[in-house]
Amino acid sequence: MSSVLTLQHSGWAETKLAEAEGRAVAALENGDVLFFPRLAFDVADDERRLFSPAILSSSKNTSYDPSSGRVGGTTLNGEDLTCLAHMMRRFSEDAGTLVAQLLPRYRSGLARARGSFRPAEIAGRQTTWRKDDTRLHVDAFPASPVQGRRILRVFTNVNPEGRARSWRVGEDFEVVASRFRDHLSVPWPASALLLRAFGFTKSRRTDYDALMLQLHDRMKADTAYQRAAPQVAVEFPAGTTWMAFTDQVSHAAMAGQYQLEQTFYLPVDVMLDERRSPLRVLESVFGRPLV
Repeated sequence: MSSVLTLQHSGWAETKLAEAEGRAVAALENGDVLFFPRLAFDVADDERRLFSPAILSSSKNTSYDPSSGRVGGTTLNGEDLTCLAHMMRRFSEDAGTLVAQLLPRYRSGLARARGSFRPAEIAGRQTTWRKDDTRLHVDAFPASPVQGRRILRVFTNVNPEGRARSWRVGEDFEVVASRFRDHLSVPWPASALLLRAFGFTKSRRTDYDALMLQLHDRMKADTAYQRAAPQVAVEFPAGTTWMAFTDQVSHAAMAGQYQLEQTFYLPVDVMLDERRSPLRVLESVFGRPLV
């Protein structure tokens, strides 16, 4: 089972982290969640006007691309769009600072990917089973293959009404992979080329990416597994931050509104123990290279 390691940091750029680094890396690679109960993101007064699901043009969140500064998934324009971009850029940079200070081992390979602002309530949201994040799953991105890299995510609850973000976390990745092994299959070799040629993926989908997408879907589709799998509830109060390898941690977001999130990609060869990565676990299960 995944567990939660609490770290008492109160600043994004806090530098006195040497004693925490070893514990943090080991916990993350073990499939645990890092929780920062004293680490809040300061929302400016003029940014409060952004806190409404009405700003969404998509069902779940707005997106932020650190490489271009572009914000998507929103109906906002003009000064309001500029304000949203500024808030999301600040959070993206703060999250990057936190990861760099807390996990210096990863600095050489870490890449900052997209971030998001999620003003919609999770509980009661109508969606398909595949997009239903209240079901236990591991993260995999259909259009953006990671090609074996880890998915590290930093989350902050910025709910202005003080409401918690509710999660469930489940079994170790090795257990999940073994449980669903017989329902996973390596795809036809040319399928990745066709997906790329027709624009369904932004880069080549490796066998690893295909298997992770299958695992994501098999977990969510299996209602008996969702009911019976070992799992524990975790609450993240407003004004707190947490971090996890969400490609490894079996998780479900059950309730909550107003969250900021930043995603990072990490090559497995900079890990302390790459054998714990989903890539190496699945390669062991299938007995062959997957990237």
